[in-house]
Amino acid sequence: MPAAIAPRQADTDATLLPIDEVALFLRTHLGKKTTAYLSGVTDPKMVTHWIARHNTPRERPQMRLREAYRATELLVVAHGAEATKAWFVGSNAELGDQAPAYVIRNASTWEDLRLVLPAARAFAGVLR
Repeated sequence: MPAAIAPRQADTDATLLPIDEVALFLRTHLGKKTTAYLSGVTDPKMVTHWIARHNTPRERPQMRLREAYRATELLVVAHGAEATKAWFVGSNAELGDQAPAYVIRNASTWEDLRLVLPAARAFAGVLR
């Protein structure tokens, strides 16, 4: 997928995909521990349960997973999985020097997430 269409595709996918597919994508590209961390759960096994449809994440973890999906899809296309993993756990000046995974994990509302996607777009080199 060309980087120029990635933002729209990431938004569409994050909105329409079932949450188990969102969790699978994140686990594949970020790992189970990071996916669990940014969703706000303490047990990484929950990610496996979500993917297998044994359990469904609550509203806040779903919100966090979908926003992480948007950023991850953009960054994987632009820079690959390893750089994407590093971006999520590294300090980010656009997020007040906090790691994107930390910002997502601590988000209680969509408003709390408003800076994550612009920071991902900036890192990916995608303007919108």
